[in-house]
Amino acid sequence: MAIVLKQKLFCPLVLALLLSIKPVLSSRHKQYGGGERKLSAGGNGDLVTDLPGQPHADFKHYAGYVTVNETNGRALFYWFYEAMSKPDEKPLVLWLNGGPGCSSVGYGATQEIGPFLLEADGKSLKFNNFSWNREANMLFLESPVGVGFSYSNRTSDYDILGDDFTANDAYNFLHNWFFKFPSYRTRKFYIAGESYAGKYVPELAELIHDKNKDPSLHINLKGILLGNPETSDAEDRIGFVDYAWSHAVISDETYKKIRQICDFKSNNTWSNEDCDQAVDEIMTRYDEIDIYSLYTSVCFAKTASSNDNSTQMKHSSKRKRRNMGGYDPCIDDYAKTFYNRPDVQRALHVTDGHTLKNWSICNYNVYDNWRESKPSMIPIYKKLISAGLRIWVYSGDTDGRVPVLSTRYSLSTLDLPITKPWRSWYHEKEVSGWYQEYEGLTFATFRGAGHVVPCFKPSSSLAFFKSFLLGEAPPSTK
Repeated sequence: MAIVLKQKLFCPLVLALLLSIKPVLSSRHKQYGGGERKLSAGGNGDLVTDLPGQPHADFKHYAGYVTVNETNGRALFYWFYEAMSKPDEKPLVLWLNGGPGCSSVGYGATQEIGPFLLEADGKSLKFNNFSWNREANMLFLESPVGVGFSYSNRTSDYDILGDDFTANDAYNFLHNWFFKFPSYRTRKFYIAGESYAGKYVPELAELIHDKNKDPSLHINLKGILLGNPETSDAEDRIGFVDYAWSHAVISDETYKKIRQICDFKSNNTWSNEDCDQAVDEIMTRYDEIDIYSLYTSVCFAKTASSNDNSTQMKHSSKRKRRNMGGYDPCIDDYAKTFYNRPDVQRALHVTDGHTLKNWSICNYNVYDNWRESKPSMIPIYKKLISAGLRIWVYSGDTDGRVPVLSTRYSLSTLDLPITKPWRSWYHEKEVSGWYQEYEGLTFATFRGAGHVVPCFKPSSSLAFFKSFLLGEAPPSTK
């Protein structure tokens, strides 16, 4: 399905209200060209031993490529961290970031939940005391091809990117990755992600569930965890508008006009020019602050690039916006500096350190060429709930891009019976947020967190993750 760009306005991490100015990007041939690396038999060939600036670690980590299509030369880049302790006894968790077109390595692994976080100099890393590999073996995937270091040798692949394409390649990746790491093939397996991965994660889970009917293809999937996820387009759009009004971003008059003239449940929402202009007013207001974190500062770094810079683009109404990591709004710049270093690419088995790949935290070509996006994950939720999978959804409540209202509106369409009513959950004797349990699903909020929850609430998000893995409700007493 070819998506009208206006319809993609409400996709997390990709905002395209006014597209008269487009970013200058490297061509795909320059950015993703080059022959495919030959993989070793087993994971040891991908063992990372000399990552520049890495603090000491007592666990092993691996990085490299897994081929997902031999004919076309499609290969996806991964970074895998064993659990800090007893890795043989702990589950495997796949983490996906969204976009579509944004890097799970640049965001999840080195801004949010990985063991090594980027320093401001773009040259070194610091240890993350709240890394999720304290509780699980963590696998980060740059998906689909065109994202980060992942590539295809056939340029036509970049013209057919969409949800189904991404799910199928991720599924093939998993099976081929298990050949490299066979001890994980029968391990308890979970999929987690945020933002547009609100589509990636359920779609991949559904594919695994369907394919598991063949015992030879069985993956021991136990559940999914979703943060500030895009869920259902119509409800996400309405929640976006309601949240902006309820948090005083727009006037009563603007809000009333939008609700009167916009039919967000229509496939032709943007054919109404008055609606189009009214929604532009929301983005004009958000343009002065950070839509992903209403109450924190924006990046004013002098080093911001004028062309290929996600922070700058996020703060111009005439350019697409991209995800931003928590306390430091300039961190996207640090990631770009770090991952384009020759010694880093060599250490991660991306290149030989001489012929470099041009890494960007978000690839706008992927976004521009996105051909197919399912309008709602609700049917998949119902299917996965019936299958008995654990489904937890959480929202940082200061995110304006995929706000808590959008998620609540979307989940309400499931019409699930409530098994444990709305209540506080606690971490370190303080209210971390609120949660409610339904028959087959748990929904929780993080108080004072933006779009990328672990950046804002690293300690409580780790505690929440532990509860998810255990299948235990978040602590409801101090």
